[in-house]
Amino acid sequence: MGAFPRGRRVVRTMCPMSCHPTLCGMLVEVEDERVLSVTGDRENPDSRGFLCVRGQASREIIGNPARLLHPLVRARRGDDWRRASWDEALALMVDRMRAAGREAVGTWSGHGIFANNYGTRINSHLLRRFSNLYGCQWWSPAIICWGLGAFGLGLTGVLETNTKEDMGEHAALILLWGANLASQPNTGRHLAAARRHGARVVTIDIRETEAAAQSDEVLLIRPGTDAALALGLMHVIVAEGLHDRAFVAAHTVGFDALATHVRSYSPAWAESVTEIPAERIVALARRYATTRPAMILLGGSSMHKGANGWQGGRAVGCLPALTGNLGIPGGGLGPRHGGATHGQALRSIVALDRRPPGRYIPNQMSRITEALLERRVRVLLLFGTDMLSSFADSGRVAEGLARTDLVVSYDLFMNDTARGFADVVLPGTSWLEEVGCKSTNTHLYLTPRVLDPPGETRSVTWILRELASRLGLADFFPWQSDEGPIDAILDHPSTGHATVATLAAEGGMRALRVSHVAYPDRKFDTPSGKVDLYSERALALGLPPLPVHEDLPASTFPLAFRQGRTLTQFHGFYDHGRALPSLAKADPEPWLWISPADAAARGLADGAAIRLYNERGELGARARVTPKIPPGTVWMRDGWEGLNTLTSGSPAIPDGAVDLFAFSAGQASFDAMIEVAPA
Repeated sequence: MGAFPRGRRVVRTMCPMSCHPTLCGMLVEVEDERVLSVTGDRENPDSRGFLCVRGQASREIIGNPARLLHPLVRARRGDDWRRASWDEALALMVDRMRAAGREAVGTWSGHGIFANNYGTRINSHLLRRFSNLYGCQWWSPAIICWGLGAFGLGLTGVLETNTKEDMGEHAALILLWGANLASQPNTGRHLAAARRHGARVVTIDIRETEAAAQSDEVLLIRPGTDAALALGLMHVIVAEGLHDRAFVAAHTVGFDALATHVRSYSPAWAESVTEIPAERIVALARRYATTRPAMILLGGSSMHKGANGWQGGRAVGCLPALTGNLGIPGGGLGPRHGGATHGQALRSIVALDRRPPGRYIPNQMSRITEALLERRVRVLLLFGTDMLSSFADSGRVAEGLARTDLVVSYDLFMNDTARGFADVVLPGTSWLEEVGCKSTNTHLYLTPRVLDPPGETRSVTWILRELASRLGLADFFPWQSDEGPIDAILDHPSTGHATVATLAAEGGMRALRVSHVAYPDRKFDTPSGKVDLYSERALALGLPPLPVHEDLPASTFPLAFRQGRTLTQFHGFYDHGRALPSLAKADPEPWLWISPADAAARGLADGAAIRLYNERGELGARARVTPKIPPGTVWMRDGWEGLNTLTSGSPAIPDGAVDLFAFSAGQASFDAMIEVAPA
């Protein structure tokens, strides 16, 4: 403690909001233990001084009166909290873990522990290492975010992405397909650069998002029908002979089967499913197939949350292969959540080979909920996550949490899960209070420790070391300092074998040794190295080998409900932003986007108090009557307490498929059909 110089200083770091893949550089002005200001870092090669409203609000983390500063325990849920020592809290955790047995202990993390290690995922690596050596349950954080969409792309074989810089410099046509610039705000600068160079930008989404203002054309699609639109586009491309015959012959598998398959998916059929006029589908197909290079920025999370969400990624991933847009500057797929550039990789410290045999619950959201309900998981350690806001069908999740013997929540602030179900709350360190390292698709950034941790806050590393010591896991932490695991993870050719020390000596920034163009060698992510238009792997998993559209289940409720991101909120940490005064003031209560026609039919005025309901639950909100959303669809920002009582929670893919790739894809269905009425 007290190791930092007194007086005013400016330190280079990264924004803690983690809006991957376009993380932003930050300069923090500090005096003693106070943050005076945060500003964008103009020398950061990714963000060039940009810092959105979320980043500006990050200064409110430090010195926040709602900040958790000491371990808290309570005898029964619903009782008042009392302050505890770290020894008491850790002893209680270890006693309950031993009583339950390792296979009844689950660990899960969220974006709250990625604030200064997104892209490198140091804390996630350490938590997984601990879980492997101990032999308890561990579930991937990717199951709540981008994993399901990437599963579809992986079946096609096109997981790598071109960079935003490549898009801005080379793309002649850009399809923002479910890609909302609120999720990757500084991509907008490169989108604007592409437009200056003459590129045409088309947005495909369920509503007019922030991206619509940067677009030449906007197509509003019915939720859950992205695969149908892609099939309609493929029908036109193949029927009119607009595909790249040489590329298809050399680099794809199954074209003949696909060509026969898409004959039945005419633009008229696609219109009946998507509600996009057939003539616009034909025009888009011709433009995409005849404009070179053309790039698709595919949504990273929200568009893939439905039961058939992965099929959108599967079908859209075929389009750049059909048109020969892979492996070229300005083509292929652009940056998205979870996407990596060619050559981007890190070392693993998770000790997977040390994981003992056991009855492990799959990386499948619905199976985790079932395990809680059946008490196969009795102790739950949550690190930087609000499980109730992250899981679908949160009513059943709440029932499962109520049946546990112990729930532990590690975070900076209280959240809905901690308030309702935690028995122990552990106070976490912020991004300025521990050393870390972030990685974008093109650069590596050091996030140095700037401040002493306040109160009795502790890092994830410290807590896991303490637990490992008490549980006898002697080789959990073979390093001499907190920099040790960071250096081990960075020890890879793509980083130039960077270390914390070498990054510090270079001013905290280093370019990755990667390609701005995905698949420059035309070797794709399939066993054959070719793009799988027809996928034997899908067939072996009991899934359709060709891209298909599957209708969502029929419902007696008339409105398709979807949720997503805004410029004032991102992810579940900082109590969904509500702990930060400026964000809470800007977005104080839930608002539901609803079309004028749907509002009029229900007697709803703009700003009226309303209730959303279906067979699972009910939520209060206010109506935002807007022509920016079509009839039949309603939308709300995610993260509100009780919102996910409305969503389905059923599995989207088979258990045996969730870990087909290096990431996990077991996201449940967040589909919800609802009705809206005056409150």
